[in-house]
Amino acid sequence: MNDEKKNKAVQDGFSRRSVLGFGSAALAAATFAGLTASAQERVSTQKAEHDHSSSDPGPENKALLDQNSNSNNPPPTDHGDLGPIWYSFDLVKKRVEEGGWTHEVTQRVLPSSKDIAGVQMRLTAGSYRELHWHTADEWAYVLYGNARVTVMNPDGTMFIGDVSEGDLWIFPAGYPHSIQGLGPDGTEFLLIFNQGLFSEDGTMLLSEWVAHTPPEVLAKNTGLDKSVFAQTPGAPLYIFPGNLPNSLEHDKAEIGGERVASKYQYTFRMRSMEPTKANKAGEVRVVDSHNFPASRHIAAALLIIKPGHMREMHWHPNASEWQYYIAGKGRMTVFFPVDNARTMDFSANDVGFVPTNAPHYVENTGDTDLVALEIFAAEEFMDVSLNQWLRRVPSEMLKAHLNIDKEMAMKIPAEKPELV
Repeated sequence: MNDEKKNKAVQDGFSRRSVLGFGSAALAAATFAGLTASAQERVSTQKAEHDHSSSDPGPENKALLDQNSNSNNPPPTDHGDLGPIWYSFDLVKKRVEEGGWTHEVTQRVLPSSKDIAGVQMRLTAGSYRELHWHTADEWAYVLYGNARVTVMNPDGTMFIGDVSEGDLWIFPAGYPHSIQGLGPDGTEFLLIFNQGLFSEDGTMLLSEWVAHTPPEVLAKNTGLDKSVFAQTPGAPLYIFPGNLPNSLEHDKAEIGGERVASKYQYTFRMRSMEPTKANKAGEVRVVDSHNFPASRHIAAALLIIKPGHMREMHWHPNASEWQYYIAGKGRMTVFFPVDNARTMDFSANDVGFVPTNAPHYVENTGDTDLVALEIFAAEEFMDVSLNQWLRRVPSEMLKAHLNIDKEMAMKIPAEKPELV
């Protein structure tokens, strides 16, 4: 064997012995050293975040920092980076039309949210969101005022209904529909679509379809003279003013009454329903396909959290969570492996995001009720409670993991409280 081969054999033998023999101790030591270094790095980072190292003598947007102090100076438990979990409707451009406006928070500005996009819309009294349909389901929560909605089923039956603040509607993908502001001051609402990249600007508009169809085809299809279609708008209507409608009963009767009435209910009184859970910490109302059968692809919970209380630590196993904050102030910490945690502050008109299975809580940090929506691209609302889990495992198992003995464990709520 030449010298080069001898040297290689010695090196190979040493490598194998390092792994299979005394090298295992060295590997353990190296691993421990790595963990120690990681722990030291974390302690050092946490210390730096809260001493003079975190000072910022340069320019600051103080108004923005005051809105999100937990992002600028995070709690020492925050670590790593799990992507954006906050955005605000107050940062996006409004599309203003005669009769109202709209703007949207989609995956383009909140890239973490791949399953849900949100739109806000305002319609003045009498104004329409024109007859149209979407490639995604449309779920809505009325934030202000009153509106009339219509939706037609593929079998030609028609739903017409009025909604007010705190009510919902659902329009399945491909079902043509309309929205009109009612008196005294129209309406404003939040729209949710189960597509992250959905844009309200990309909807199927009746006016555009007619404008891009030859007049002779329109005449042949409808039985009307083609001169009729010379009077239709050449540009999309989208949002436009109109007269206040007749009574709901009049409109239902005019289109054919019970003969053409939809057997499906597309609106729901969410805010006025009995709470799903209620205690001194607040109230939770859950709406999904179990109590609103038409909403087969979007589920939601309305939270009212009293000052000083919180939505318990939990996670959702079946969908990511898209949040909308209606009133009050709160904060949320989201954890995601490996070793990532992010805390953010939330105010009215903000959007929050939580990945599927990521544990989190929502805490009321203000002096008024925190009101927020949890929304999911799912058929069923589903959450897992940390408290319930800790009570369901055998006491010795809990002691081994968290050093909590049985006497202490018995003080943890056994049933899912939702709010604590």
